Amino acid sequence: MPHRSRHKHGRSGSTRPVSKVTPSWVSYTQEEVEQLVIELAKRGGFSPSMIGIILRDQYGIPLVKPILGKSITEVLQEHGLAPQIPEDLMNLIRRAVKIRKHLEEHPKDLSARRGGLNLVESKIHRLIKYYKRVGKLPQDFTYTPEAFSMLA
Repeated sequence: MPHRSRHKHGRSGSTRPVSKVTPSWVSYTQEEVEQLVIELAKRGGFSPSMIGIILRDQYGIPLVKPILGKSITEVLQEHGLAPQIPEDLMNLIRRAVKIRKHLEEHPKDLSARRGGLNLVESKIHRLIKYYKRVGKLPQDFTYTPEAFSMLA
């Protein structure tokens, strides 16, 4: 059930297919889909979510997991193409860098400091703790804004 609130921020986006079974109109084999994923990662340097969008829009493949039995990220890990830092964490870090840059120009923007930076960095620290626990990040990984400042 979707979250209901007065504010409608972040409600857009496509709905995932209901059925976990490969649709009959998908004509690609497991090998072809896996090759497409690898080719898009190597040739285009796309992130796992972008690969999924390209497969959906250009190749008519709604979901990779029912076809291959594993996610796009798992396929990339098997072939050594997965990003070192998980995609969701990297996107949050990029957002924090942009907010920091904004706050340098506008130091009195308190809503950006609280609503933006504090909340995003809290989320970053929670995700890092989780990824260390499940082994997706090395135990000595630390987030420092200075180390990632070149991303924006």
